[in-house]
Amino acid sequence: MGCYDCCIRCLGAVPYPSLVATLLCFTGMALFCGCGHEALANTEVLVETYFTRNIQDYVILASFIKYFQYVIYGLASFFFLYCILLLAEGFYTTSAVKQTFGEFRSTRCGRCLSLTFIIVTYVLAVIWLAVFAFTAIPVFFFFNMAQTCHTINILAETTPSINQHGWICMDARQYGLLPWNAMPGKACGMTLASICKTKEFFVTYDLYIAAFAGAGIALLALFLYVVATTYNYAVLRFLGRKGLRC
Repeated sequence: MGCYDCCIRCLGAVPYPSLVATLLCFTGMALFCGCGHEALANTEVLVETYFTRNIQDYVILASFIKYFQYVIYGLASFFFLYCILLLAEGFYTTSAVKQTFGEFRSTRCGRCLSLTFIIVTYVLAVIWLAVFAFTAIPVFFFFNMAQTCHTINILAETTPSINQHGWICMDARQYGLLPWNAMPGKACGMTLASICKTKEFFVTYDLYIAAFAGAGIALLALFLYVVATTYNYAVLRFLGRKGLRC
C-alpha cells in the first residue's frame, strides 16, 4: 500500500492540462517550423521559375523568405523553452494545490510568477492568432491555383481551341508575392495547368497545409495554457487568502 499510495500521489501531482498543452505545442511548432521552412524554400523556386524572368522582381520575396526562415529558427527555440517553463510552472502550482510537498507554502512570489505567465501566455496567444491568420494566405493562394488548374483542365477537354482557356490566369502580384511591375507576374492557360502537375506544386501545397495545421495546434495549446495557468493561479490565491498550507 505504501508504494501504491506513493504512485497515486505522484500521478495526482501531474498537471495533465499543462502536459497535454505542452505536447500539443511541441507538435504544432514542429509542423509549423519544419513544414513552413521547406514550403518557403519551394515557393521561392516556383516563383523564380514560372512567374518572373528578372531576378530583381523577386529579390524582395527572396529576402523576406530568408529572414523569415531565421525567424522560424528563433520561434522553435523560444517556444520549446517557454513550454518547458509553463510545464514546470504547472507542476509547481499543481503540487502546491494538491499538498504534495506537505510543508510547502504558496508564496506571494509564486503567485506573482503565475500571474506573469498568464499575461505573457495571453499576449502570445493573441499574437499567434495573427500568425495563424497569416499562414492561411499561402494556403488560400495554392487552393485557388489548384481550382484554376482544374477549371483549365475541364475546358481543355471540352473545347478544342487553346484560346478558349488561355485567358484564365493566376497572378502572383495580386497576392503580394511580386511587385506590380514584375513581368510576366502571372501564368495562364496550359502553362498554369502544367505548373499544377509538377511535383514541386503538390509538395509545396501539402507543406503549407501542414504548417497551417501546426499553427492551429500551437494556438490551441496556448489557449489551453491560459486556461490551466488561470485556474491554478485562482486556486493558489484562494488558498493564500485562507492562510492554508499548500
